[in-house]
Amino acid sequence: MSDKLFIFDTTLRDGEQVPGCQLNTVEKIQVAKSLELLGVDVIEAGFPVSSPGDFNSIIEISKAVTWPTICALTRAVQRDIDVAVESLQYAKRKRIHTGIGTSDSHIKYKFNSNREEIIERAVASVKYAKRFVEDVEFYAEDAGRTDNVYLAQVLEAVIKAGATVVNIPDTTGYCLPDEYGAKIKYLMENVRGIEKAILSTHCHNDLGMATANTISGVLNGARQVEVTINGIGERAGNTALEEIAMILKSHKEIKIETNINTQKIYPTSRMVSSLMNMPVQPNKAIVGRNAFAHSSGIHQDGVLKNLETYEIINPNDVGIDDSSIVLTARSGRAALKHRLSVLGVEPSTEKLDQIYEQFLKIADRKKDINDDDILVLAGADRSINHRIKLDYLQVTSGVGVRSVASLGLKISGEKFEAAAGGNGPVDAAIKALKKIINRHMVLKEFTIQALSRGSDDMGKVHMQVEYDNQIYYGFGANTDIIAASVEAYIDCINKFAGVEK
Repeated sequence: MSDKLFIFDTTLRDGEQVPGCQLNTVEKIQVAKSLELLGVDVIEAGFPVSSPGDFNSIIEISKAVTWPTICALTRAVQRDIDVAVESLQYAKRKRIHTGIGTSDSHIKYKFNSNREEIIERAVASVKYAKRFVEDVEFYAEDAGRTDNVYLAQVLEAVIKAGATVVNIPDTTGYCLPDEYGAKIKYLMENVRGIEKAILSTHCHNDLGMATANTISGVLNGARQVEVTINGIGERAGNTALEEIAMILKSHKEIKIETNINTQKIYPTSRMVSSLMNMPVQPNKAIVGRNAFAHSSGIHQDGVLKNLETYEIINPNDVGIDDSSIVLTARSGRAALKHRLSVLGVEPSTEKLDQIYEQFLKIADRKKDINDDDILVLAGADRSINHRIKLDYLQVTSGVGVRSVASLGLKISGEKFEAAAGGNGPVDAAIKALKKIINRHMVLKEFTIQALSRGSDDMGKVHMQVEYDNQIYYGFGANTDIIAASVEAYIDCINKFAGVEK
């Protein structure tokens, strides 16, 4: 008989802490519903005391999903817990996730405290949370660098206080797999009452070992894993849900099962990537563009003879349709809607019409439309309600010729025009834009990503602009990379212009 491993997804909390990846409430509900279809057991929906947006999102997500447990994060502070309780009022199954740092570094420098006081605060927070919900998870922040004997004392105290799950975060991604596995094993063997709680892993990827550490923890007794779609998260990210699910599916000798419907992995991955404007690296395990691609002649020969020679996973098992409909300028709405559905996007009729109109424009310029192009188009309608829009752009550029750009903007329906020269076409276009938008803005980051390899490909531009001591993130996509750059800059402007209104 197989053991059950609970999947705790923190895409909407830890994953959303990535700069530029913030979602609105409607988008968070879309992700939460997809996580429910994927088979996630627990959805950590946010940190409600941190902002009204997080608080409201937890309320709406609680209404939108049915069977997963909805979890709200708190510090070991009564007000945090009070706000979490209020945010979970509509959840069918609710959990409060409270905790405190336990490493000597956190105790000394973060809390200016001592080990005894930390245990007291931990116990008090669990007892307080237990007054409102039955399911209380305790996290020992920086457990990866916490002395095992002291960590065992903390866990023993919080389990006695009523914790139903105890979380062992490798907060800095420092542990080696053997070290982290040994820590879990030690706790399983030395914490009195451990059988009354589920031991959970929460591993970060700073040294590229999040998945290895998580699996090591599972093999040594952990029965909950805290993961994110595509491994997104603070700094280098978290353990990737898709990697853990497919490791267990591939290694049947482990005899540990999850509720994950693996065929939903790829569409969920693409949807999260699109909504968060967070590209999936081509060589990403399981969901990367090259995960099932074979370029070596020897590999191709083997795969053609038998897939198992070089593929340990059937692409269909993760939801990749290797016989997908090819989209061209002759494709109709039905074909586009089908492909969007496969990618996890279910647009309304009105939204589909808007996407289809843009799709035809791109299809006329490109021979092949790939999944990334479609997802960019599906997210492009976010600019429809922008106050500032690009009306036209014309650029003169070449070798030995100074680049000059002229552009027109529509601002709340009124047209404005400007022209400027610059050190290259993008610089000229942005200088012209700044003449109209008379603000002191500093471009802090500028990233271009080609979605495939064709010269007619659609490019994505991510920008980071500083204005009034605040950072704003923008995104643009176009087959013309200069236009994409201007659109990304305008996206940044719309964000602070919306605040100024």
